[in-house]
Amino acid sequence: MYKKILVPLDLQETALSVRATTVAQDIANCYQSSISVLTVIPDFGMPLVANFFPEDALKQAENEVHAELKRFIAAHFKDPSAIRAEIDSGSPHKVIVQHAQKEKFDLIILPATGKDVSKVFMGSSSTHVVERSPCSVLVVRP
Repeated sequence: MYKKILVPLDLQETALSVRATTVAQDIANCYQSSISVLTVIPDFGMPLVANFFPEDALKQAENEVHAELKRFIAAHFKDPSAIRAEIDSGSPHKVIVQHAQKEKFDLIILPATGKDVSKVFMGSSSTHVVERSPCSVLVVRP
């Protein structure tokens, strides 16, 4: 049923992400699915904003985030070598939906970001992903 699972992670919220990785591994074991972990760097490539950063700032940020993502995967996945680590930049909810469409994922597993369900969905990236996703979305509560 679920052959390709996408787990978008905010590396600033690792406690929230750990539960999502556990759920992703459980589902992947049941369906022999592949797991891709995606981290989105907020876009600061707009000309007005970009002028305040050195030309290679985005590349440096990507390298640092990729190293941190690899450390997270090594610490929280049973078989880190089987996990595909991906980084993109832009608006997180837009990048997640576009990535899911392009790569034809069957399931997105999102960590919840709050304790009150109404606040989790009101205006959050989770709401946008759930509303626009081309596949099923599981929002995991801590």
